[in-house]
Amino acid sequence: MSNIVNRMQDKTPKFFRILRNIGVALAAASAAVFAPPVVLPSLVTDIAGYLAVAGGVMGAVSQSAVLNEEK
Repeated sequence: MSNIVNRMQDKTPKFFRILRNIGVALAAASAAVFAPPVVLPSLVTDIAGYLAVAGGVMGAVSQSAVLNEEK
């Protein structure tokens, strides 16, 4: 268990930091679709739900990638 915590706290490569930020943006965009009290078409809410899942997975996987610097 501590290996996972250490892995999440290690330095993340630049490419995966960019992917993590894109994932966070997707999750935020989907949250913005769900936030207003207006009834939206079911297709829009379905797509927003898929974006939320994709953004969450993308962020978690990207954060777990670590920079392996051999010295």
